[in-house]
Amino acid sequence: MLDRLRKPSTVWVLRRGLRRLVPRWVPARRIAGVAGFVLVAVVGAWLGLMVGGRDSTPIGPVNTHMTAHFSWSGDTEIRVGPLGTLTLDTHEGPIGVTVTVDALNVTDARTIFEDPEALEGLEQWVSADAKDAIIRLVIRSAVSALLGALVLSVLVYRRKARRVAFVCGTAVAMVGATIGTAAWTWNPRSVSQPQYSGLLVSAPSVVGNAQDIVAGFSDYSRSLAKLVGNVSKLYDVTSTLPAYEPDPTTIRVLHVSDIHLNPASWEVISSITQQFDVALIVDSGDISDHGSKAERRFVDAISDLPVPYVYVRGNHDSKAIADAVAAQPNALVLDDGVTKEVAGLRITGDADPRFTPDRSVERASNEEVAALGNAVAAGVRLAGTHPDIAVVHDPTQGTGFDGVVPLVLAGHTHQRSTKLLPEGTRMFVQGSTGGAGLRALEGETPEPIECSILYFDATTKRLQAWDDLTIGGLGLSSAQINRTLAPEETKRFEQYSRSQQADPWEGP
Repeated sequence: MLDRLRKPSTVWVLRRGLRRLVPRWVPARRIAGVAGFVLVAVVGAWLGLMVGGRDSTPIGPVNTHMTAHFSWSGDTEIRVGPLGTLTLDTHEGPIGVTVTVDALNVTDARTIFEDPEALEGLEQWVSADAKDAIIRLVIRSAVSALLGALVLSVLVYRRKARRVAFVCGTAVAMVGATIGTAAWTWNPRSVSQPQYSGLLVSAPSVVGNAQDIVAGFSDYSRSLAKLVGNVSKLYDVTSTLPAYEPDPTTIRVLHVSDIHLNPASWEVISSITQQFDVALIVDSGDISDHGSKAERRFVDAISDLPVPYVYVRGNHDSKAIADAVAAQPNALVLDDGVTKEVAGLRITGDADPRFTPDRSVERASNEEVAALGNAVAAGVRLAGTHPDIAVVHDPTQGTGFDGVVPLVLAGHTHQRSTKLLPEGTRMFVQGSTGGAGLRALEGETPEPIECSILYFDATTKRLQAWDDLTIGGLGLSSAQINRTLAPEETKRFEQYSRSQQADPWEGP
């Protein structure tokens, strides 16, 4: 009686299920055993590939890191620094290849660009390096997968040599079939049809138009040489940026503003967040256009972003829009000078007191907006929270924070600018990350999509440098990155701050 009440074992359930799936004359135990062998071979090969399926090698003037991994679609990904990824449909099969462009030998690259004879030799150079790299990666990956299957089979079956041999044979067959499938389906013309992601979606011309790359070339080696040459040019340009090396502790903040319902902005923001390893996104307002109920769904995309999203309401954002932003699990709405710590930074902020779409209410004047900013800043000073950043929408509202915080982030003007206020606070005004939204269609030239990466020291919480990113607006394909090193204004602000602590400011 007790035996009947016992819970059936997993093995018993598996065997009974197999008996129903396969003919009666096929032993269920044999099917289960074969399935176990295959499973051990697959898992072991996968673990081995993760450990050994990689190689660092130069391809022409570019230093790369190549990795083989399991993939349903095969394909090859070329990751170009912080700008994005090119996906090439090079082959089919369960193995994909990722090529990460780590660095550029600037001396070799400039020699190639300045010497036409050296440029002609780039084809042979890249072709030879790429061939050697691929062969080396295939060998390393195959050996690593087989060793992984062998080690796991020994751990699972221990001294049962026949079972270990069966697993190893299965692994050999799998590796051989994979390599054969990739070789049989190899498509050298895939270089002419890359799929762009990241910033390269908006600027494929940065690495050369795909059709132009292969025009006049008859084989894969020449196409690859031209592709590497264009990537080298990209790195040659970025190597002229001022020298600044953020360390792993550096806090990277993405500053966006005035999205104005442009859905393309979310793709740009998401890409930059991942490519630059951003810890925090700060939005200085005007995420919507009219603040209507229908526009609330637009902000749902915030929840798809993998980092905190700090936001203040702009003059085009209604309180309902702010509530919709606050409803996102990773969002924080700042108002009334409340200070919050996010990603290691203390941030305060206040909403724009105006709501432009409501024409039944008289708009506040610039003087009234400035007075409100002064009052909120005075409250922040008296609270003694010592924020690292203040976020407002209108720069006029942010002037009151001069001497209260080292950095004010604003928007509203749709023109990027930065300046030092009299007491040492830096006012950083962002352009339109939405390219002014539908307003971009009103002018002769579309407004660009603008945003910035701000680099903060993890200890002092002070701004060290920033990268201004400018992406071509509607119908354009261009991208620029300009780096600026933060001047020594921090000392000026600190001196003013200490003087205020010695002689407390009483406010207005």
